[in-house]
Amino acid sequence: MSIQNQQKKLTIGLFGFGVVGESLYRVLQETPTLQASIKKVCIKHPEKKRSAPENLFTTDPEVLLSDSSINVIVELIDDADAAYYIVSKALSERKAVVSANKKLIAGHLEELIALQKHFDVPFLYESACCASIPVIRNLEEYYDNDLLQGISGIVNGSTNYILTKIFDEGKSYDDALLQAQYEGFAESDPSLDVEGVDAVNKLTILLAHAYGILAFPSDIVHTGIQNLHSADAVYAKEKGYQIKLLAQAKKLVDGRISAFVLPQFVKGDSQFRNVQNEYNGVTIESSLADRQFFYGKGAGGYPTASAVLSDLSALRYDYRYEYKKLRYGLPAELTDEVYLRVYLSFDKLFQVQNERFERIEEWSSNERRCHVTGVIKFAQLLDTSWWKKPNTSLILLPDAFVTDVTETARLAEEELAFV
Repeated sequence: MSIQNQQKKLTIGLFGFGVVGESLYRVLQETPTLQASIKKVCIKHPEKKRSAPENLFTTDPEVLLSDSSINVIVELIDDADAAYYIVSKALSERKAVVSANKKLIAGHLEELIALQKHFDVPFLYESACCASIPVIRNLEEYYDNDLLQGISGIVNGSTNYILTKIFDEGKSYDDALLQAQYEGFAESDPSLDVEGVDAVNKLTILLAHAYGILAFPSDIVHTGIQNLHSADAVYAKEKGYQIKLLAQAKKLVDGRISAFVLPQFVKGDSQFRNVQNEYNGVTIESSLADRQFFYGKGAGGYPTASAVLSDLSALRYDYRYEYKKLRYGLPAELTDEVYLRVYLSFDKLFQVQNERFERIEEWSSNERRCHVTGVIKFAQLLDTSWWKKPNTSLILLPDAFVTDVTETARLAEEELAFV
């Protein structure tokens, strides 16, 4: 039998016809060799003008979910609750599913894995993490062993666009945010992006594929760029740094994993420094292969549609995630027992107690702003009441992980004062 004859023909029921859905519709029309076609599209607002035949659309989700000729559901809506119903019902009807909804997946991954297994159908979601960057597939296939040392990345294009405008064009945070909204890279309510929620949803998904860890986004320490101050940008420029919002997971010496989403200063030799505007960048570190860097557009109709298309292509061969780290190995554990080098800036002297630090490295104060740098125990960040206050910003320093914990603990026993 030829390879072509082994390929499955895909009949698609599409939920959502926004920027990504319409891009996918156009791409499928231009790629007949994929043997995939959209039979029906479910939409929320039928009154909108759309560049497709009217008879393609319906407002009734059951039309797609109950159609036995539809063997693939592609879910591209922004309502996580509605998406959960659609995806779980589709899986129970033994339809393969492709989704881009990172909030849905991060909040229900354990249940969705169980549904896939029970009904023996694939559920793919490459587009949910970094759009055009194939990071999930690489973690599943290339790094399906215990040699993965860490993964870190710029995974939210909106915040990266804002930070680029601040550093490259000298814009204020508010002006950069307005421009991001005008260009369509940030929503009218940008809180999910700028507060780090979108990034931590993506990190939650990556943890499952990298280390077999099933966590909820609320379990992971995270913040965004909403509290950054103009003085932080001045400090960064003085040191030759830029600020990036990074999602990170790192394997420690004892095999446990430290994971978080926090802003970080990056130096001139960092590959993240050249990731600008709406682009994403991900570094995967292995004990044998050292570091590999992935770069591409993390937002937009066609970049996201390209990842959906890749998943559809894989479905022709019945590809599915195996969750190897979760099923066949001993899943790793998250830990708070790590020390980080951080920078904190705030309005008033003594607003941040020096007892929060294990070691103070630098301290400065003037009538406009105070800042302190030093080593902090990660567990201190579990209490967000002091470092997530308005006008208080916390940024990781470059090379943030402190490996010599013994030395740090010894210094913590000494009586330290501000220098």
